[in-house]
Amino acid sequence: MRIPVPLTALHAFEAAARHMSIKDAANELAVTPSAVSHRLRTLEEALGIELMRRNGPRIELTDAGRKLAPALSKGFSLIADVVGDLRETRRDGPLRLNMLPSFATHWLSPRLGSYPLERRGCSLEISTTQDEVDLAAGVADAGIWFGDGQWPGLVSELLFHATIDLYAPPGLCQGSVAERKARLGAANLFISRHCVNWREWMSTLPGGPFEPATVINVDSGGLTMQAAADGAGVCIVVCELVEDFLRQQRLESVFNHPVDAGAAFWLVYPECFAEDRRVGHLRAWLHDQLCHHGSTSGQR
Repeated sequence: MRIPVPLTALHAFEAAARHMSIKDAANELAVTPSAVSHRLRTLEEALGIELMRRNGPRIELTDAGRKLAPALSKGFSLIADVVGDLRETRRDGPLRLNMLPSFATHWLSPRLGSYPLERRGCSLEISTTQDEVDLAAGVADAGIWFGDGQWPGLVSELLFHATIDLYAPPGLCQGSVAERKARLGAANLFISRHCVNWREWMSTLPGGPFEPATVINVDSGGLTMQAAADGAGVCIVVCELVEDFLRQQRLESVFNHPVDAGAAFWLVYPECFAEDRRVGHLRAWLHDQLCHHGSTSGQR
């Protein structure tokens, strides 16, 4: 339903009529008295009818004003109640947290057992996407994102810098450097599109880069690790996410040559969530994990 007059003008009239004061209405709306007066004139001109009369410092409602004011008060009160309920629901509801699938599976999940999900204000609702979602639009409340930390309009708190290295099944990691490079020449190299510095890794490899049979680009870092562990090839991947595969001895670092990934993992949220207790609980837990357990070196 379209209202043919500015909502700000209706709001100004409702506050002025309730307080019977331009000054008090201005204080409530956090604007100047002249701004309230301007909005009242705008409303009267749009309706073509006088709603208020000024009598020195006092104001008086016309018959039309007395008819309009109660309906507006009821409407704005209802809006305020509903918005308040929604805000309380969001504050007490789970923190909607967005991240890459590979981070969720290979870093967060192994640690999630220590997160106090049952505590009030600590519940989480986790979503995974390959691309950042619009936090400002409310798609999620916060994110743990991979990048340079520059997301306009959002607060970014550094969690840890990432490194990348080449991993392969243990059989490919035996013998001299020359023998390993020879075997790698017959292997498929899996690369995630998020691994933007993989060519730098190649260029800094002692003795020069190797030439894989093919380079296969995929969406997910998790898929690159899984493909390599299943014997489909090798992968250059974020070291801090490969811990499970190393522990299971399904992957090993081929040359033990970690290189800066050119990106980091960040806790990201809109400014309005800066004092949100759920973000505070998550932040404290993340830093506890990093201080006491580390992000994991990814090297074995």
